[in-house]
Amino acid sequence: MKYRIILFLILGIDALVLFFEASHLSISSSGASILYGPTSFLQLLVKSSLAFFGHNDFGLRFIFICMHLLSAVLIYLISGRYLKEERNRLWLLLTFVLLPGVISSAVMVNHAGLIIFGLLLYLYLEDKCSKLFINLLLFIYALIDIGFVYLFLGLAFYYLFNKQTKEFVYNIALFFLSSYLYGFDIYGFPRGHFLDTIGVYSAIFTPIIFIYLFYVLYRRYLADKKDKLWYIASTALLFSLLISFRQKVDIEHFAPYLIVALPLAAQTFASSYKVRLKEHRRGYRAIFILAFVLLILNSLVVFFNKELYLVLNNPKKNFAYNVGIAKELAQQLENKGVHCAKTDAKMQRRLRFYGINECTKNNLKELPLQSKTEEDVTIRYKNKILYKATVTKLNNKQSN
Repeated sequence: MKYRIILFLILGIDALVLFFEASHLSISSSGASILYGPTSFLQLLVKSSLAFFGHNDFGLRFIFICMHLLSAVLIYLISGRYLKEERNRLWLLLTFVLLPGVISSAVMVNHAGLIIFGLLLYLYLEDKCSKLFINLLLFIYALIDIGFVYLFLGLAFYYLFNKQTKEFVYNIALFFLSSYLYGFDIYGFPRGHFLDTIGVYSAIFTPIIFIYLFYVLYRRYLADKKDKLWYIASTALLFSLLISFRQKVDIEHFAPYLIVALPLAAQTFASSYKVRLKEHRRGYRAIFILAFVLLILNSLVVFFNKELYLVLNNPKKNFAYNVGIAKELAQQLENKGVHCAKTDAKMQRRLRFYGINECTKNNLKELPLQSKTEEDVTIRYKNKILYKATVTKLNNKQSN
């Protein structure tokens, strides 16, 4: 009973924190591209949420927070296959909800939240439902998002090495179908984004957890303990590292595959800890405590990202800068009676969500923070200037 109370307590606090955080963020440029770009399944989900809850930040992020909470429940249920002790499953759940990458996927409009939920739903249902139902689910995945293409590739390798020809052919077919529908480009000349990719993975998971996940996948390969989840996670990770030698990797399509591999890491850690004598467990306890402290610190940085502005010379170096400014800017423009403006493409899409449409009547131009030019709008945080711009009225007879 106490474990169930702790479970609901973790989920309840997680939900409250995320809904609170969502109200303080602006829509990002990539999020605006999803909302106002080509029609997609994710766009339909977001627009449905906005239609139901209103055109505001709550409605924008509600569906993503719901998918996050459902993902948390699913990873807890899936962990029962790998962890016998209830307390270990709760530690895994807590790790999941504290991961910086998971937090970001819950409060930002992106593909990662959908992919995490889809992967966990598949992993939960694959041994509970008929093969026909699972194949139909995979077919739906192929139609709704390119991010699931690595699931089909991982499953294809799993069935290939386990000599299940029909399943192998089906998943390869889904791989090509999804690639054909959404495009699957490997482009450019070798540019060496490998270290950048490793750095982003480390930021998403924290360095210790990422290194341990990599170690677990490699150790299971050597020990020949490769189940379906191992193939799914390993294929995506190796593929992302390989193409990073040639091009910049879209991490939001790859990181979910490592996130869902957390039960493998938890099982390996719990087993290694349990088989050792008490006097030999200190190292494992120290690693666990250090990893958890870093995880909490990273999570606090995500939640209190605005405080970083006070110590950074250039506000744009704040990782959360692209989910700030737009809402405050739109409010200042409204207060000045400016309801439409022409500005750079990225900010234009973001302002559109907050009611500032594109027109040729007003020109909004961002100024360097060091500029001595008198500005019309200024965004500050605790007296620290984050953004300056001028608004110029143009004498056009026609405007949008």
